[in-house]
Amino acid sequence: MADSLTPDTTLDRHIVIDPDICHGKPHLAGRRIRVQDIALWHERLGMGVAEICADYELSLAEVYAALAYYFDYKAQIDQDIAADEAYFEAFQQNNPSLLQEKLKSLRGR
Repeated sequence: MADSLTPDTTLDRHIVIDPDICHGKPHLAGRRIRVQDIALWHERLGMGVAEICADYELSLAEVYAALAYYFDYKAQIDQDIAADEAYFEAFQQNNPSLLQEKLKSLRGR
């Protein structure tokens, strides 16, 4: 007899949180693809579900589970995305690209 599925068990099957993987952020089970990555691809980059599946070899169930999880916890995940973007911006400002510096010197800027 098949296991009974509820929305919670379906999401639990696809979305996990492990403090040792992806810095404890919710991600797809067995993968290092975070829910916030799928949300960014879909919401900000305009990628369709089928496109995400094809590009990253994911099932429709995995992508839809990630999107459902994102919309259930949107405020927290958006906050995590903003924190990551702020960290990246600060890192870029404190660690200029050697290539960019070289290109600027070659261009005389």
